[in-house]
Formats: sequence, structure tokens, C-alpha cells
Amino acid sequence: MARTADYAGGATVRVTIDGETRDVAAGSTVAAALAAAGIASTRTSVGGTPRAPLCGMGVCQECRTTIDGLAHRLACQTLCADGQIIETTGPR
Repeated sequence: MARTADYAGGATVRVTIDGETRDVAAGSTVAAALAAAGIASTRTSVGGTPRAPLCGMGVCQECRTTIDGLAHRLACQTLCADGQIIETTGPR
């Protein structure tokens, strides 16, 4: 359910990112919402290296997150939706 707030476009959606509820501009990608929340990485590689969105169009697969319980969703290709739960494994 969209609500209005003090964003340039007006409408927002409420998402939960790593346990914190946040209002983000409607139409934002999950990657944009993570960046706005100050989260620099979406996951950690097997070797412990932080990974983050790189290409912004789904080719590199570096922005994988868990969204609504579904692992390996691409943050750059997924639009935020009201009530969405986004989980990262990257360092803050």
C-alpha cells in the first residue's frame, strides 16, 4: 500500500531491510533502497569479500539478496514493494 511522504515523487512504500523498517520512494529498486539506507554491500563472498551491485542491469549477479524469503534475488532488478522484507549478508 503506497503512502505519501516528503520524497520528490511523493509516494513511498515501507520495506524492512535487515530488520529495520524504512520508507523508500515508490518505484525504487531494492539496490537503490539499500544504497539510500547506507548499506554498501548485499552479501559476502565465500572468501569473505563484500559484494555489491556493479552493473545495475542484472548481468554481474553481484547484488544478490534474500527478498521475502527467496534467496539470490537481484536487488538491481527488483522493485521495492510495500511490506517487502529484504535481507543482506554483507557488512554494514
